Amino acid sequence: MSETIYEALRASHETQRSLCRKLMRATPQSGRRGEVFRELRIELAAHAAAEERFLYAPILMDDMGLSPSRHALAEHHEIDECVEELSKVDEQGDAWSNHAKKLSHKVHHHLREEETKFFQTSGKILTEAQKTSLAKRYVKDFERMKRVLSEQ
Repeated sequence: MSETIYEALRASHETQRSLCRKLMRATPQSGRRGEVFRELRIELAAHAAAEERFLYAPILMDDMGLSPSRHALAEHHEIDECVEELSKVDEQGDAWSNHAKKLSHKVHHHLREEETKFFQTSGKILTEAQKTSLAKRYVKDFERMKRVLSEQ
């Protein structure tokens, strides 16, 4: 059996959760804050771009998927804003931890909601063939976006 879009997305979700945990544990003394943040930023941006193209867009085309897709897109935007805020804060300062905590909370909330609500709604809309086809397209674009973002 081929991988579905949901299995492909969950792999990145686990990476995001792991990176958020590392981000929260990183101290100014460790010198790892910037490195972990960069890795998380790339993972989040590549995942969001590919997910929006190969899951949200097809679901937006169905009346049942319109509201959940809009909500998920809004959460991606909120995460982008948190990433932007954190990128402007001094890694050595006290405010950094607060911003990192806010980002981690938003990411965890979004992933939990997506896996418990959005996947179920979209699973009723997509055919099995679409779930497999979209997975292949998502993975290819996700990897491409990670390369592009890593070079920036």
